[in-house]
Amino acid sequence: MSLTVSNISKSYKNVKALENISFKVNEGELFGLIGPDGAGKTTLFRILTTLLFADEGTASVGSLDVVENYKDIRKNIGYMPGRFSLYQDLTVEENLNFFA
Repeated sequence: MSLTVSNISKSYKNVKALENISFKVNEGELFGLIGPDGAGKTTLFRILTTLLFADEGTASVGSLDVVENYKDIRKNIGYMPGRFSLYQDLTVEENLNFFA
């Protein structure tokens, strides 16, 4: 499954977490994302796993847009953050389906 990120930006109040991030990972490629704390890695993963909206830009997993097709993406992708907690913006059922 491919992954495409085009000009993704996200800010939290006056702090820019991501600014015009773009890359493509083709099916079968191995891709790593590294950086110091606060670099925006978690923010990007939350956008790609449909848990957070970007302020600008688009992202797709395969042919599925992360905003328009979030339900289909959640059926095929799991995400376990380093510091596990349930997501406040999801229902109990959505949290169970996402992590189980």
